[in-house]
Amino acid sequence: MSESTRGPEQVVVVGAGECGTRAAMALRERGFTGEITLLGREEVIAYERPPLSKAALAADDPELVHPWTEEALAEAGISLRLGVEVTAIDREGRTVETTDGPVPYDRLVLATGAGPRRLGLDHVHYLRTHADAATLRDLVRRGGRLLVVGAGFIGLEIAAGARERGMEVVVVEAADRALARMVPSVVADRVVALHAEHGVTVRTGTTVTSVERHAEGLRAALSTGEGLEVDAVVAGVGAAPHTEIASAAGLLVEDGIVVDEQLRTSDPRIWAAGDCAAFPDARSGHRVRVESWRSAHDQAVTVAASMTGGQEPHVAVPWFWSDQYDQMLQTAGLPTTAVTEVVRERADGSLIHFGLDAGGRLVAATSLGRGPVVAKDIRVAEQLIATRATPDPAALADPGVALRSLR
Repeated sequence: MSESTRGPEQVVVVGAGECGTRAAMALRERGFTGEITLLGREEVIAYERPPLSKAALAADDPELVHPWTEEALAEAGISLRLGVEVTAIDREGRTVETTDGPVPYDRLVLATGAGPRRLGLDHVHYLRTHADAATLRDLVRRGGRLLVVGAGFIGLEIAAGARERGMEVVVVEAADRALARMVPSVVADRVVALHAEHGVTVRTGTTVTSVERHAEGLRAALSTGEGLEVDAVVAGVGAAPHTEIASAAGLLVEDGIVVDEQLRTSDPRIWAAGDCAAFPDARSGHRVRVESWRSAHDQAVTVAASMTGGQEPHVAVPWFWSDQYDQMLQTAGLPTTAVTEVVRERADGSLIHFGLDAGGRLVAATSLGRGPVVAKDIRVAEQLIATRATPDPAALADPGVALRSLR
C-alpha cells in the first residue's frame, strides 16, 4: 500500500495486556490522533497479573482486576481485538499477519510479554494467565501435598498461598540458594527462614528428573535419588520472552527484543516494551530485561513519549515486590549491578539491604518486613537511586539516620 492511500497514521500494538494497553492509552494522553489497533491473544481485556500468584491464589473466588474497561478503550478511539494471534510481521509491507488476516501499520509496538519456562516433564502446572490461576486454586482447595519447582518470586508466592490453605509444601530449587536472580542472599535467607516457620521445606541444589502418575497421586523423582509422593506439582522457574515473531522478522533479539534508550528496536518503525524487551539500564549501562508489573507500565509510557516526538531516554528505576505471608519483599534498582553491600537492621526485625556500585552510588535496595515503614524507606531509596546519590555507607547502616537526610 502506498503512503498516499494509507489514510490516517496507523499504530498497531501487539499484546493487549497491561503494557500494551497502557501504551495505547498513553499515546492518546499525549495527543496522538491516528488510528490505534490493540491485538490480544487472550479472550479477556487486560487484567493485573501480580495477584494471580499472591492473594488471589488463597482467595475462594477472586475477581480479576481490570485497569481499563472496553468502554474506556472505545471512548479513547482504540480498536480492541481479542482472541487474535499475531503470526508474522511483514516489515517491508508494514503489516502484521494474524489469525484474522493482515493488519496494516505505520508504526508498531511489540508488547508480547513472556511465558513460563517449561521443564519438559509431565503432570506439571505453570502459572501465567487467569486460567492457570483458576486451575491452581482448584488444586489448592483440595488440600494435600504440593511440590513447587523453583524458589523464585512466583514459586515462593505459590508456596505461601498453598501453605495458608493447609497444604503440605516442599520447594526444590536447582540453584544453591533461593531467589538467586534478583534478591541479595541475606534477604533471601530471611525469606527461606520465614517459610520454614510456616512449615514449608525449601531444598536447594535439587532438581526434579521425572513426574509419574500412580493410583494415589504423583511421584516426583529428585536429582538426589529420592522420591516424593505428592498430589500436585507446579513450576515457577522463570519466564521466557515471546520473541518469536520479532526474530522471524529479522529484528535484533538477545534474551528479549533488543531496544535502545527510547525502547526503539533495530527497525525505526517498531518499538518494544515490557517483559519481552531488553533495554539498556540507565545507571549501569547493562542491557537488562525486567519482568515487573510497574516496569511494564513505565516502559509503555516511554514508548508513547518516543512515538510522539519525545527524546527522553527510559530512566525509570525498576521496582519489584512479593507478598510472603504477612511480610512484603520489595526491591528498587538492580541488585546484580552492585559490588558493595550495606545492611540496615531494624528493632522490629525488618531489614533493608543496600547495594552500591564501584563509585559508591546507590544502585539497589531490598527490604523485607511488615507495615508501611519498610515500604516508605524503599520509596526513598528509589529516589536516591534515581538521583545517583552516593550516601555514606555508615549512615545507610544506621537505623537512626533518616534515609531522606542522605540525599
